[in-house]
Amino acid sequence: MLHDLNALAVFALVAEERNFRAAADRIGVTRSAVSQSIRKLEEALGIALLARTTRSVALTEAGERLYTQIAPSLVEMTDALEAAANLQRRPRGQLNLAVSSIAESFLSGSLLARFARQHPEVKLHVTVTDEEFDIVAEGYDAGVRLGEVIAQDMIAVPVSGNLRQLAVASPAYLEDFGTPADPRELANHRCIGWRTGPRVAPYRWEFAENGKEFSVAVAESITTTEMTLMVKLAVAGAGITFGMEDSFAEPLARGELVAVLKDYCPTFPGFYLYYPSRRNMAPKLRALVDYLKR
Repeated sequence: MLHDLNALAVFALVAEERNFRAAADRIGVTRSAVSQSIRKLEEALGIALLARTTRSVALTEAGERLYTQIAPSLVEMTDALEAAANLQRRPRGQLNLAVSSIAESFLSGSLLARFARQHPEVKLHVTVTDEEFDIVAEGYDAGVRLGEVIAQDMIAVPVSGNLRQLAVASPAYLEDFGTPADPRELANHRCIGWRTGPRVAPYRWEFAENGKEFSVAVAESITTTEMTLMVKLAVAGAGITFGMEDSFAEPLARGELVAVLKDYCPTFPGFYLYYPSRRNMAPKLRALVDYLKR
């Protein structure tokens, strides 16, 4: 039996609104047109889908079952049509991103520079922040954070491979104060910590042993909100510091810093671009997601 898909879409709107006039207003037709569409659908099926009175509209048992079964498919069809329409739209406008300050690979410059060249009508605004907030409520199109701290209801696309954190110090510091063989020995060392603000607890120093994670309470002699300063202090011999391996890549390569406790520093999933929904995604954001996937 062939049914009009438009009639099913009209029925779904009435089921959502519980009102013929509201459904008619949403699709820009008259109330009588909506009523006639529903009547024809009911006649084709041979059963009433809606119980009508002068004051209200309710779903019958058959109507409730039909709506429950067709609603997901109608959403998928709407998404497919929107995706097809988006192909005709050029990515343009301002794309607002909230990016963690330790997302070194994403913030390296080259990745975003290539995207900007490919999409000259997209204006990127990147806020580098380590504060935790609702990116949607704050007006951001997407964010970049470690996968482990992204909410489960977000869509996430990887922007880095697996990462690890390292404890590092300058050769001069290690010569003067010795090299710790176990993370628990850090309590006896001068340490440089990182925090997101002066009233926020310093970032935890987390390690793993035999597959079990544990954190170490260190007494930081210096803390800072600036990752670059933290690295400079470690190079200058101020103590041992702890952070993402990428943050120390250049001074490690030059021999200005030495990694310690590497056996206690396993890898973990890295950074992800995250956003709230695939539905009605703006072409500018779709362009970035497709670019990152490539």
